[in-house]
Amino acid sequence: MHLLVTGANGFVGSAVLSRLRQERKHRSSGTVRVLPASAQITEGLYAVGDIDSATDWSSALKGVEVVVHLAARAHVMNDTITEPLAEFRRVNVDGALALASQAIAQGVKRFIFISSIGVNGNLTRESPFSECSKEEPHADYAKSKLEAENALKSVVQGSGMELVIIRPPLVYAANAPGNFRRLLKLVEMGMPLPFGSVRNLRSMVSLDNLVDFILTCATHPGAANQTFLVSDMEDISTEEIVRLLAKGMNKRPLILPVPSAVLEWAAGLVGKRNMYTQLCGSLQVDASKARTLLGWSAPVCARAALVEAGKAFKLLKS
Repeated sequence: MHLLVTGANGFVGSAVLSRLRQERKHRSSGTVRVLPASAQITEGLYAVGDIDSATDWSSALKGVEVVVHLAARAHVMNDTITEPLAEFRRVNVDGALALASQAIAQGVKRFIFISSIGVNGNLTRESPFSECSKEEPHADYAKSKLEAENALKSVVQGSGMELVIIRPPLVYAANAPGNFRRLLKLVEMGMPLPFGSVRNLRSMVSLDNLVDFILTCATHPGAANQTFLVSDMEDISTEEIVRLLAKGMNKRPLILPVPSAVLEWAAGLVGKRNMYTQLCGSLQVDASKARTLLGWSAPVCARAALVEAGKAFKLLKS
């Protein structure tokens, strides 16, 4: 089988492509926006330029049976952009539709779209999110991912190409970007962290577990035309996450018992309410459908993966 991974130089894409090449069970190739300078790294990679409705994927799609679409716009950092949602749509919706349409024309059998748990929302209160939960995206990125999901369902209908949608929560590893990287840095610096009174539960997915699930969905017949929520299948508090990362770094964390109400007030005062929600709120995922339909279970224990992330991050810094 020939698998194509888009966003092959990204955090998740590079891990998927690396796993495929290590196992050598299937042919694999990837797309990037611009080819890297090193000739060794460019083998099996196709440069497609900017991703939007006009992107030409034809060269990369030749002979491909499964597409794993990871390329996406996750942030809009330019202050001059007045309509961030339009920028997200250009890449995440229009780009995905162009790829899917060309994949159908090339005879691709399965299209795996990596979406986001943000499609369901950014907070759980009474029960975990499941595939049956109402979609309530709060951020422009998540809104564009939901729009892409719905548009892809329409374009593949009656085409013969199967669609698999995966909605992961926060993906972590030693080289993770974003808020997890910031947390790793704070723990490594020994900074006092105010999570001692936070009583929350977070579902996350380690990079290794997500890669394993993506490759399961690439080949399992039961994954066809399904949507999955995926996680480590263990929910952990922010305080414990800090302690496990610190354990991997061989550090003693300084965790202060600051009341959640005080943290929420302070976050609102400095315009960081979303960061408060991500760090102190609960977001739980029911990933049981993956187990019952595909027989999948997370190969890596979440607590062990967090310790390893801390250990590997310290080695990266040394």
